[in-house]
Order: sequence, then structure tokens, then C-alpha cells
Amino acid sequence: MRKFISLIALITAAYLLIQSGNFSVPVLSQTTNSTEQVLEDAFENRRSNLQVKGQGTVIRILADDLDGSRHQRFLIRLSSGQTLLISHNIDLAPRINQLQEGDLVMFYGEYEWNSQGGLIHWTHHDPKGSHVDGWLKHQGQIYQ
Repeated sequence: MRKFISLIALITAAYLLIQSGNFSVPVLSQTTNSTEQVLEDAFENRRSNLQVKGQGTVIRILADDLDGSRHQRFLIRLSSGQTLLISHNIDLAPRINQLQEGDLVMFYGEYEWNSQGGLIHWTHHDPKGSHVDGWLKHQGQIYQ
């Protein structure tokens, strides 16, 4: 019963914090290995809203998502084997035009759980200033 009450109190506190506007996505500072451990844990435990930095190899380039804000989409594989969908808002940040399968891409963005491994978004600046700015890095160039 104590655990249930603690959980309700935590949920209520989180709700009130979000409603107050003083909420921000947790920023995790880590090495690539610890990033991959964090992402593996997030996937296994269906966690989302984690600000992470890491890198992976492009394994597939997908068609742009043109529904609403336009997003360049591609899949990367981490050295751990986990795959991530990168969803990069190209209405707010430049497209990576020279992207090819096999390329290494570094990322700093927000992880969201999905059943295929998860996705990274918010890989751009936030014009409203309410979210941590993210980025992608490809062949030495930063896209944000």
C-alpha cells in the first residue's frame, strides 16, 4: 500500500511540475558506452523523454515524413546492436543531403520508446526556447 501511495504522490508531483511550466527533459551526460546502456535500459523498461547523446551507423534511409512538420528519417544501429529511428525536423534544421547507408552519425536529442528500439527526435534548436536544443553531426558538420 505504501508503494501505491508513493506512486500516486510521484505522479501528482510530476503532473503539477509539468503544469507549472518548470519541467524540463532530464539531460544525461554520458560516454557512448553508458549512453548505450541508458538506451538499452530505456527500451527494456519502455522509458521515454530522455535527453541523450550518442552515435550509430546508418543502416537504412527512409522516406521523409511529410505529415505536419517535415522530418528526415533514417535508421541507425548502435554498437550494442540496438536500432533507433532518427526523426530530424527539416522545417527547423537543415537536411543531411549527403547521408548514405554505412555513414556514422552522432546525435543529441530526446529518446522516445517504441517497440522497434526507440526513436530520437528534437535533433534541432527549439525556436520557443522551452526544450533543450539538439543536433546531428555527420562528416564533421553539425545540423541543428
